[in-house]
Amino acid sequence: MKHQKQLFSLPENVTYINGAYMSPQLKSVAEVGLESVLRKNDPTTISPSDFFTNRTLLKQRFASLINASDYQNCAIIPSVSYGIATVAKNIALQKDDEILLIDEQFPSNVYAWREKANSTGAHIRIVTPPDIFENRGKQWNQKILEAINTATKVVAMGHIHWADGTLFDLIAIRKKAHEVGAKLIIDGTQSIGALPFSVEEIQPDALIVGGYKWLLGPYSIGMAYYADTFNDGEPLEYNWINRKNSEDFSQLINYQDEYQPKADRFCVGESSNFILVPMQMRAIEQLLDWGIQNIQDYCETISSKAIAQLQAKGCFIEDAEYRSKHLFGVYLPDHIKMDAVKDRFRESGISVGIRGEAIRVAPHVYNTAEDFEKFVACFY
Repeated sequence: MKHQKQLFSLPENVTYINGAYMSPQLKSVAEVGLESVLRKNDPTTISPSDFFTNRTLLKQRFASLINASDYQNCAIIPSVSYGIATVAKNIALQKDDEILLIDEQFPSNVYAWREKANSTGAHIRIVTPPDIFENRGKQWNQKILEAINTATKVVAMGHIHWADGTLFDLIAIRKKAHEVGAKLIIDGTQSIGALPFSVEEIQPDALIVGGYKWLLGPYSIGMAYYADTFNDGEPLEYNWINRKNSEDFSQLINYQDEYQPKADRFCVGESSNFILVPMQMRAIEQLLDWGIQNIQDYCETISSKAIAQLQAKGCFIEDAEYRSKHLFGVYLPDHIKMDAVKDRFRESGISVGIRGEAIRVAPHVYNTAEDFEKFVACFY
């Protein structure tokens, strides 16, 4: 795969290795957005069927992306917090049940569980990383498996750690969670779209994804997958389009107690969004065209030399087996100072993230090996 920077509108003077913060916009997605904005100039061009067509297509595209057999298990959401809150509302917990979380994971997959624990008497258990860097990823995965026990009712985590790309063995974690009857809730915002994920293989109870990062979509839209165990669940809100027979506008005042099939009940109100939905759909189509494994392989190819050079300088970067290739953390040795490196990033026009003690590096197909040469030159 060759770099695809020509398909984006990134300024030439910026070296953007920060896709984990927010993706740059594909030119084709911007074009779809502009066309969609202008469409409302003439509302007669928007028919009742348009409230359903694109939202169905978007769910189908997302189902293909995550290898889900039925697109009706997918829902359109406005944010990760919305999707996680939906899950938390539909899981029954009792006093002294355990909710297992990963240390310092993104707050949208934490706050809902804190509220759930406070209201039910359940406990939150945090699995921290090892104190030393040697075999860090392997040991952290082992600690997670050891922490899952008969009291565990929920395991809520990412596919990778959002701050440094530590890769979690979801197949093994799913197996252990299944053995004790715990639900596995995945925040895939920092992985879906850049790291292969299969619902059929991993079988999460829910997968929640923000759209504006690796799905290359606009802000304020996301996608979710809910397993069949949630088919009779209670949504966060009660909007008309999620009800049975809502396609028939002439009968909307014949109020329905029944919902549309499966996860459709969990779609946010106004999920037909005539601007954001077409944009997100076009973005996912581009991802499917590239191939997710190809994206992962490309990121590995352009960064591998730089990673070896940084390790030679004394930096810690997780072993390849236990980190993603599109997002990884660089931890500095004592002789390289973070403030000085950050100054050199600014002077060189390099955009990366700083999360805790890690320099979070997040390349994509708009980057090149030359971008990483500039990056490495800042470490001294």
